[in-house]
Amino acid sequence: MTSRDRTIDILMVTHNRPDYTRLSLKRLLETCDETMRVWVWHNGKDRDTLDVVESFSSHPSFYELHRSPENKKLHEPTNWFWANSRGGYLGKVDDDCLVPMAWAQTLRRAHEDVAGFGVLGCWRFLPEDYVPELAERKLQDFGGGYRILQNTWVEGSGYLMKRACVDTYGLLRRKITFPMYCKRLALNGWIHGWYFPFLYQEHLDDPRSPHCMLRTDEDLQRNAPLTAQKFGVYTLEERIAQIKASALRCQSASTEPLANVSLGPKLRQLLTRHRRWPRAPAQGTAHSSR
Repeated sequence: MTSRDRTIDILMVTHNRPDYTRLSLKRLLETCDETMRVWVWHNGKDRDTLDVVESFSSHPSFYELHRSPENKKLHEPTNWFWANSRGGYLGKVDDDCLVPMAWAQTLRRAHEDVAGFGVLGCWRFLPEDYVPELAERKLQDFGGGYRILQNTWVEGSGYLMKRACVDTYGLLRRKITFPMYCKRLALNGWIHGWYFPFLYQEHLDDPRSPHCMLRTDEDLQRNAPLTAQKFGVYTLEERIAQIKASALRCQSASTEPLANVSLGPKLRQLLTRHRRWPRAPAQGTAHSSR
C-alpha cells in the first residue's frame, strides 16, 4: 500500500462555538501522526471561533482552512471535503467531540486488515448507556482480534471510511444525511459499526460530559444543538433522555440493510441503481495487508 493510500484526511466543521472548538480541534490535532491531515470548513462570520481555528493553523497536521461567510451546515462542507481530499481514508470529527488518542490509527488498521469494512466509528455515548442484552447480539468477530458492534450506520463524528466507499457511491446527494449514506452503502455489502471494545469520544453537548457548557435549561434554550432544536428538546432532562434513546436505537437496530430503509418506489429505484455499482469487497477474515 502506498503512502497516499494510507493517508487519513479528516474534516472538522466549525461554527460559533469557540470554547468547544478550542478543545475539540486541539485534541484532534494531538491525535495526528505524519499520515493524517485535518481540513477545517468554518461556517459563518463568528470572529472568536475563526480566531481559535486560525491559532492552530501552524500545526503540521493542519492542512487546509475554508472560510464560508454563510452557514452551509454539513452537506456542502462534506461534499467539498470528499471531492478535494485524496487520502485513502476519510473521516470527520465534530467541533463538539473529543476523540481518544490513536483512534484513527486503530480504525485504519482494522480497515487495512478487513477488506469489507466500510465505515468504522468511535462510540459517542457513555458507558452507562451500554445495554449488554441489546448490544451483544450485534457484536461480530472478524478474525485477527477485530470485533465491532455492527450496524447499518454510524454517527457523523469520529468515524473513518474507506475512500472506496465514495468512489462507489459518490458525493452526498440532496437531502441525504451521512447515516442515510451509510445505509445505502450497507445495501451494497459494506460492513459498518463501532470498533469494540469501544473507542470513546466525549460528546461535549451531552449534559453529563464534564466539559459540557449546557449547565441549566436556560443554557440549552439559548444554545440548543441542532438535534435538540429539531426535536423540540428544551430541558437538560429531556436532552439526556434524547441521547440515551439514541444509544438504545444504535444497539437495538437491525443489522439487515433492508430493515433500515423505507420500502417503496424510491427503494426499488435505489436497488436498481445499486445493481450497477461495484460490490463491496468480500467480507472474509482479517489478514495483513501491510
